[in-house]
Amino acid sequence: MSAVLIATAVVAVIGFVIGIALVAAGKKFHVEVDQREAEVRSLLPGNNCGACGFAGCDAMAAAIVKGQTAVNSCPVCSGDAVKAIGKVMGVEAEAASRRVAFVRCSGSCEKSPETFTYVGVRDCRTAALSGVPARACSSGCLGFGSCAAACPHDAIQVRDGVAVVLQNRCLGCGLCAAACPKNLITLFPVEKANAVRCSSHERGPAVKKVCSAGCLGCGICAKQCPEGAIAVQNNLASIDPAKCVGCGKCAEKCPAKVIVPVSPAARV
Repeated sequence: MSAVLIATAVVAVIGFVIGIALVAAGKKFHVEVDQREAEVRSLLPGNNCGACGFAGCDAMAAAIVKGQTAVNSCPVCSGDAVKAIGKVMGVEAEAASRRVAFVRCSGSCEKSPETFTYVGVRDCRTAALSGVPARACSSGCLGFGSCAAACPHDAIQVRDGVAVVLQNRCLGCGLCAAACPKNLITLFPVEKANAVRCSSHERGPAVKKVCSAGCLGCGICAKQCPEGAIAVQNNLASIDPAKCVGCGKCAEKCPAKVIVPVSPAARV
């Protein structure tokens, strides 16, 4: 019995000593945490999507409190949430311009038919790595839905072989853009802007051979734009959203009809 009591006493003493050591270490290495971090974190959406450029909402909350990023840097925060964060930080703040994902491809199965029957893993990255041009247009959407799988908001669907963004659901986190192996998805501000739904840099005749809805690089849109917002480089038109006022003159004159508004009201 005495041996049991001795062992128990030894364990108790060791535990007591370790406890004291842990308390001392905790005090020595204690890092003060700004209470505002917890308040800001509670106002962030908690998606941990990384679209803000930080590892997650915890990291972003810390960056906001330390002044390393603006209070409205979260691309998916509502206007009320941004105002509340600004109040915590003692500044007035408005939500940044809302951005939504935009797929720069119009090549549906009808417009850009399949050239091969792909039987591999139904994943865009895998298909791209195979090197097999599943669609006639090598620059277009593969249509296997890697972007849709990456979207936490169910804001992307594959329709008739091409990805389509449901803009009323899109929060602009950018995870779909990161998942697209062909870099066909771009985030655009929704206010007034138009965008070109094509990514091919081929010349007009070559584009028409593989897709009936591709940009011809003709430059008619650039000539129509009164704001100088359109440039044609390497046979592909692009629109500067900072200059575009959404007048629609470019879209009216585009012979390929690949210029469309970036707007929640726009549906494909």
